[in-house]
Amino acid sequence: MLPLRSGRQSAALMARARDLFPGGVNSPVRSFSGVGGDPFVVARGAGARIWDADDNEYIDYVLSWGPLVLGHAAPVVLDALREAMARGTSFGIPNGLEVALAELIRERMPHVEMMRFVSSGTEATMSALRLARAATGRDLLLKFDGCYHGHGDSFLVRAGSGVATLGLPNSPGVPDALAALTLTSPFNDIAAVERLFAQHGERIAAIFVEPAVGNAGFIAPDAEFLPALRSIADAHGALLVFDEVMTGFRVAIGGAAAYYGVTPDLTTLGKVIGGGLPVAAYGGRRELMERIAPTGPVYQAGTLSGNPLAMAAGIATLGALTPALHESIAQRTRALIEGLRHIAARHGVPFTADCAGSMFGFFFRAEPVRSFADARTADVELFRRFFHAALERGVYLAPSAFEAGFMSAAHGDAEIAATLERLDAALGHARR
Repeated sequence: MLPLRSGRQSAALMARARDLFPGGVNSPVRSFSGVGGDPFVVARGAGARIWDADDNEYIDYVLSWGPLVLGHAAPVVLDALREAMARGTSFGIPNGLEVALAELIRERMPHVEMMRFVSSGTEATMSALRLARAATGRDLLLKFDGCYHGHGDSFLVRAGSGVATLGLPNSPGVPDALAALTLTSPFNDIAAVERLFAQHGERIAAIFVEPAVGNAGFIAPDAEFLPALRSIADAHGALLVFDEVMTGFRVAIGGAAAYYGVTPDLTTLGKVIGGGLPVAAYGGRRELMERIAPTGPVYQAGTLSGNPLAMAAGIATLGALTPALHESIAQRTRALIEGLRHIAARHGVPFTADCAGSMFGFFFRAEPVRSFADARTADVELFRRFFHAALERGVYLAPSAFEAGFMSAAHGDAEIAATLERLDAALGHARR
């Protein structure tokens, strides 16, 4: 057992933060509401580790919720940022870095023929939905229980991520008339999707889906699920939209479309394409994207879209993330999951886990999880105790039973071995 960690500086900073921000945070899941207790305040990061304001060290499997596939403060990214900053931080006019990053994305995702950079995943999904409605002349959206597509009004119906963590099925402030335009279905339930299309098919503009769910914990699609969505959308003239803000360049070098062999009409991206800076994108077939202003009538704009610092970080990250490096990270992700399975079995704890590429998740439940309804039956109280026991031992997992975890190139064999040793002790403590 490690000595009790000091938290005085974090506590003092959080006390000041609560006077300034709702809950003391700028994104809800950071508040530790899903696990109890007070969050620590981070001071710095390097490689696979972060240090808090009291200089406690943690092996990090949150990685800024996914962007840091190369690890914290990756030298190649810092070098690119220094070079870009010397030339200016923002212009609001075209710059060559936008072109270079877009070409890298399209090279790895050929189905994203044209794209538009924005500054957040929420902005990307909101814009993609507006485009889908304009292209089809329809108003209904179909999404899946526990999937999170940002905090746009249309997506806050039975959403995942912090919404699920806080137990909020819907959000006040979303007008009933707008919420009525969102249809929901259980993930991996093809029959339910078919029933909704039988009732509303002529009004459904798009199916929005996290191709592998990351915002209700990690939930993989059944082999037939995504192909069925493609067929249903085609049969009814709807668009299929993959929200790859989380899975993009995580589950495979070409994203979920390459990993699962299903091509969407539109794709939203974020996180990895910014290398830790705020950036996202939406894109897809050329004839759809040419409806966006100024080429077409669908309006969308953003002052900081294509910001040169974010573009430089994205170029450095995708350039370094070669197929060989991606597979190396994926191997260590598999090793972590297999190690966790052995630990849970040794302790006699119901446990299921899965991964794809450098993205993973686990639940304290014996049976595999195929939907958010399944996820909600996992032992959340055991997860809460396990989370705090892991944190006390220097392993930082997502502070919610309903969030995925991430691996980086900086997590080597030594980090995996140390993590498994510490999590073995943490689970032994948590199950008492």
